[in-house]
Amino acid sequence: MQCTLKKPVILSGVTVHSGAVADMQLSPAPINTGVIFRVAHRGSLTHIPAHSEFVTDTRLSTTLSRGEAKISTVEHLLSAISGLGIDNLFIDVNSGEVPIMDGSAAPFVFLMREVGIKEQNAAKKFIRIKKRVEVRVGDKVASIQPYDGFKVTCEIVYDQPVISSTQQRETLDFSTTSFIDEISRARTFGLLSEYEQIRALNLARGASLENAVVVDDSRVLNEGGLRYNNEFVRHKILDAIGDLYLMGGPILGDFEGYKSGHAVNDALVKAVLADPSAWDIVRFDHDVKKHSSHSCKKSVLVAA
Repeated sequence: MQCTLKKPVILSGVTVHSGAVADMQLSPAPINTGVIFRVAHRGSLTHIPAHSEFVTDTRLSTTLSRGEAKISTVEHLLSAISGLGIDNLFIDVNSGEVPIMDGSAAPFVFLMREVGIKEQNAAKKFIRIKKRVEVRVGDKVASIQPYDGFKVTCEIVYDQPVISSTQQRETLDFSTTSFIDEISRARTFGLLSEYEQIRALNLARGASLENAVVVDDSRVLNEGGLRYNNEFVRHKILDAIGDLYLMGGPILGDFEGYKSGHAVNDALVKAVLADPSAWDIVRFDHDVKKHSSHSCKKSVLVAA
């Protein structure tokens, strides 16, 4: 069934790129609403659906825009929404950026689970991948193919001693439990050597050891080190789940990314949506079939 929150949840925190403090409220939404950002802009609220159609920037994060209003760094929140199986949600934010929290999806997961998730009286819709689609951006590759479920594989390649010493390929066979346990706490990361270059682009002004894993040539600078022994590649999976949710909802398919980031993830989503033969929308419904005097109920996948 489709799901939303049982009641609103309010949070605030620093934004990683602007460095400002943003307030945000996540609220229940009716069936078939989808996920809608309601962004305060010049005294009014602009509604921006969480959909690839509205992606306008993929430098170091994913940004959605509509008119002059924009909301950036949406990927960690959308990853949490996808991970918890939420279909319908209003997200009110008084800034042009989602708070970075601790750099992972875990704070969003915790807060949404605290208020509770409610089933709604409508069948959940899935985007089913019907054929393999692949995109390449330079040496970066992303692909998706049919799969009875949702699987995400990412491989990173860093010529950097600390990152290259960890496992750089990982696969998640998706479920809410596996997402929470294996992916949700993986934080965004950066190289100390690149920090000033990024700041020169007026980005990462709110970045700190409180919301990112930072590495120099020999070690992880964060107190306590890594949360997972391969936290770097797990965060890439977290990002991919959030970016893929911009296809318009939960996916039935097998994604694989090689050196992929927000730009190539978005290119893949747009390539899939542009090809009507590559996907369709299906839902799980409950059929009742009678056999003699007995009946049995089972879930079946049907076209939406």
